[in-house]
Amino acid sequence: MAKKVVATLQTAGKDFAKVIRMVKSQKTGAYTFKEKIVPNDQVKEFLSKK
Repeated sequence: MAKKVVATLQTAGKDFAKVIRMVKSQKTGAYTFKEKIVPNDQVKEFLSKK
């Protein structure tokens, strides 16, 4: 699956970035990861959300 995402990013152009954010669970305290492909101009907005 990782190869497919990389291939999609290469064909779509260099205007997008794959962003991975670590989020702590309220109940258990464990960390989970949120992955999303966003345009380059929205990367900081995605990372600043809580």
